[in-house]
Amino acid sequence: MLDQVDPFIGTAATDLPAAQGLAASWWWPKAQVGNTHPGACAPFGMVSACACSGAYPTGYGRYGISTEGAPEPMYDESLASGFTHFQQSGTGAIRKYYNYFRVTPMIEPLDALGTQWKLEDETAEPGYYAATLDNGIRCELTVGAKTAVHRYTFPAAPSSRVVVDFSYGGLAIEHGSTVPLRAELQSLGQGEAQGTVVMEGVPLSVFIEADAPGWRQLVWYDRRRLDGGTRLDFDHIRRTTLRPFGVMFMGPTEAGQTVEIRMGFSLRGTEQSKANLRSALPVSIASTGSIGAAGFDACREDTRQAWAGYFDQVKVDGGSPERRRVFATALYHSLIKPCFAEDESPFWPAGGPFVFDISTMWDMYKTQFPLLTALDPAKGTAMLESLVRICEEEGNLPIGYRMARGTDRFFRQASALAHTALADGYQLGLPGLDWDWALVHMQDDLRRGYGEEFAARGIVHPISHTLDLAYGYWCTALIARGLGDAPLADELEAKSQGWANAFGPDGLLRDSSFYEGGRWNYSFRLLHDMAARIDLAGGDQEFVAILDRFFGYGAEPVTQLGSRPFGPEFAIGVDLNRFEGLNNEPDMEAPWAYHYAGRPDRTAEVVHAALAHQFGTGPGGLPGNDDSGGLSSWYVWASLGLFPVAGQNLFLVNAPAFPAAQLRLGGNDFQITTTGHVETGIGADAKGGPRYVQRARFNGQALDHSYITGDQLHGGGTLEIELGPVPSDWATKTRPPSASDRPGHARGPGARFQEYLL
Repeated sequence: MLDQVDPFIGTAATDLPAAQGLAASWWWPKAQVGNTHPGACAPFGMVSACACSGAYPTGYGRYGISTEGAPEPMYDESLASGFTHFQQSGTGAIRKYYNYFRVTPMIEPLDALGTQWKLEDETAEPGYYAATLDNGIRCELTVGAKTAVHRYTFPAAPSSRVVVDFSYGGLAIEHGSTVPLRAELQSLGQGEAQGTVVMEGVPLSVFIEADAPGWRQLVWYDRRRLDGGTRLDFDHIRRTTLRPFGVMFMGPTEAGQTVEIRMGFSLRGTEQSKANLRSALPVSIASTGSIGAAGFDACREDTRQAWAGYFDQVKVDGGSPERRRVFATALYHSLIKPCFAEDESPFWPAGGPFVFDISTMWDMYKTQFPLLTALDPAKGTAMLESLVRICEEEGNLPIGYRMARGTDRFFRQASALAHTALADGYQLGLPGLDWDWALVHMQDDLRRGYGEEFAARGIVHPISHTLDLAYGYWCTALIARGLGDAPLADELEAKSQGWANAFGPDGLLRDSSFYEGGRWNYSFRLLHDMAARIDLAGGDQEFVAILDRFFGYGAEPVTQLGSRPFGPEFAIGVDLNRFEGLNNEPDMEAPWAYHYAGRPDRTAEVVHAALAHQFGTGPGGLPGNDDSGGLSSWYVWASLGLFPVAGQNLFLVNAPAFPAAQLRLGGNDFQITTTGHVETGIGADAKGGPRYVQRARFNGQALDHSYITGDQLHGGGTLEIELGPVPSDWATKTRPPSASDRPGHARGPGARFQEYLL
């Protein structure tokens, strides 16, 4: 499947065939673009490298800032002023754009630095990106976990050069540039240079080796060579005083001559950046002065093998070539972030895990974190360790975490999200964490931000934070009870019941302000007490009726937003209070709310419609921002017929999109097999309706309820699913566990949720 990945999916404006059936009634309010980039990435690596035009929000592409409707182009074609490092993946306006250490191959004078060359013959695969500039230079990029290697093939020219700009950063949009506060760089001779720039409070260091025999190397400032100069130091830089600066390698080239630039990065100084490079790609300098070691090809192969290690863990059978391409790419996008930088924290001196670019945690915690932990439990542990260490050092568990210093941790978006990931890790028995110490920080963190008001009143606005905090209390109670502190667990559980204060008599959330969405979008979260939540709405039938309205059952097709300026379709769309069709993620778990009301058939219909009509091949194949893999990991889980209920060690079962899958999760083999599967395409080729679960078996035993636990998934086994063309009574009488009992209903194994899970 690795060869089926298309890193260009999601890089352009959404371009999907007109949706049919149920999906045609969904309305998309956010920017219709995936905001991904095709640059070279290692799985969960610290470094990425990509062509840079300065476009929003990754630095790659043609578009400017867009928050609603079709994105607005900045450029008419694909351009690049060079190739930068560190990019976000599929985010929106998070005010952190990176794109540091721009490397530009040129046959033009240094004065031309910053020129936007047209990109031709672009190609990309996991760990590799290539394009040809319209000045004839073929450019290839690959990366390791903490390294990048550039290879440039030049035309014949009397004075070719590779220019490394230490001062560049950010985007070519208003307020988008990043200016270094301090910097130092040094030309070391023999094709070596090093330096450090402080960007947004972070000291980012690089060590550079150039395989360019016979070329000169120089320091430059303000697009002028400093002949004889070997060093630049800047104690304090302001936007008004910034002039570009860097190092340059230059010399004549024959047609087809290649130059290789190898770069090691660190957040802890140039010595460590050099060690990172030499560790990944050992070198020896030959008597000719050239680098006598494998460089680009070795790095590319190592990274490809790293990707293959993950892709070997997820194999699916069948499916059209298009569906397999979309699935493979979704898996790829799911494994780019967060960035793991072992022993690299610039904020505390100790070693150990440091994890950043948890930039859209309010999306990632639902689907991407469970996938990361399933495929790589060690990295799941490292992420949780890093979150606890951040709290220890900075005073709070983050709601998002970037490679930047500052108190802005996205607290307006959500509250207490790390508690969910920690609860999952505890219930899975992830080793190596000091859970008593984690519990202390989880308790303290529940009082920060909106938590003070919630603790006092049991409700807080924005009202979605009431749900977040109540869930955070419940997740913390799970760990407290597991550690044997029953009084504390009882106290926390009592606070967790505050979720009910968020709902009004109509079964929906109370009027409030909301981050990207409205009260309908946030009303169908999978809470810890879904049984009581459904009772609050009036019971199963009433709850299903509200869900049916939300998902557009019986509704007419809607008109999507085009380009600005919008007409009446914007106000009309807002008034629909409709499912946003994966264009936005606040309601991404809502299709599985039907499971709790005994209607898994409805889940099958909604998920089938989304998989068939909301994702496609080509650059326009995503319905909205990928949000650091939050959207793509939704697609992976949904295609497998599973959905993680974050924080509850629970996976809901649905009809898979493939006839079979072989997974290596938690270090064990898990198989999904089906009978009665019917192949369906995507987009215009989607034929037939959804398939419904008729019966299921887990490890040979009848599975009458619509879920398995995380322990069962990670522990390995076989899930057999019989599918059919019409709904059945499967899982209509037993429901997924809730924190309270529902009188008169069969509950399945375990009378109370805590007892069932612990």
